[in-house]
Amino acid sequence: MNPAGLHARPCHALVTCALGFESEVRVGADGPLVNAKSIIELMTLGAPCGTELVLEAEGADEEAAVAALRALIAGGFGE
Repeated sequence: MNPAGLHARPCHALVTCALGFESEVRVGADGPLVNAKSIIELMTLGAPCGTELVLEAEGADEEAAVAALRALIAGGFGE
């Protein structure tokens, strides 16, 4: 959704969103899932525009976490 792909600002937005939830939250793109609460791990995904991201959460608020991340991504990370 973001023309520049998953660069620093969208990664920061994902981390900020994920940190708002108790659940463990992971994101992946054509490979293993990484911790969505770590900007360093998210940056390693190297996901250009058009990459399909996989979202996974496990914990008490997992459904809310995935819904919030989906909304953030669908909204172009607020950019």
